[in-house]
Amino acid sequence: MKITISGDLGSGKSTVAKIIAERLKLKYYSTGMMFRKLANDMKLSLKDLTELAEKDSRIDKRIDDYQKKLGRTEDDFILEGRLGYHFIPDSIKIYLKVTPEEAARRILLNQRSDELYKDLPEAIKSIKERRKSELLRYKELYKLNPEDESNYDLVIDTTPIPAEQVAEKIIKFTCP
Repeated sequence: MKITISGDLGSGKSTVAKIIAERLKLKYYSTGMMFRKLANDMKLSLKDLTELAEKDSRIDKRIDDYQKKLGRTEDDFILEGRLGYHFIPDSIKIYLKVTPEEAARRILLNQRSDELYKDLPEAIKSIKERRKSELLRYKELYKLNPEDESNYDLVIDTTPIPAEQVAEKIIKFTCP
């Protein structure tokens, strides 16, 4: 079984994917972790690497090639990432959406050292900027819109739902 989880920033992709991986005994992969590791290796902030990726398509290509290889060479995994649905076309494709306000609230509660915001308005602004940057890159590189819900087998609005319940819905969908 191959499951790809895409979705809005702050929608719970990582948390939900980890829960599902544990319950279904699947390997867990995350393009966000790959991107953060690359930023760390290059001694850049996440924001600086995102800005660099807007000018240098090799950054996205490294992560995209990894996803393609994963889809060809492995089975029984869950991949959390914005374009996994595209690079692993034989996967069960899940999309998680959330309001920008709820996304910012969640991100503020679980801030990582590479994403520090002083308040809700700053977090919302940063989320919107990152989303715009990513969508622009995906359209330019691949002519894709990962927010187009028709790309997915299941779409869940996680705004009012805890991660455990979202994971349960996905498990029921993938293992009827």
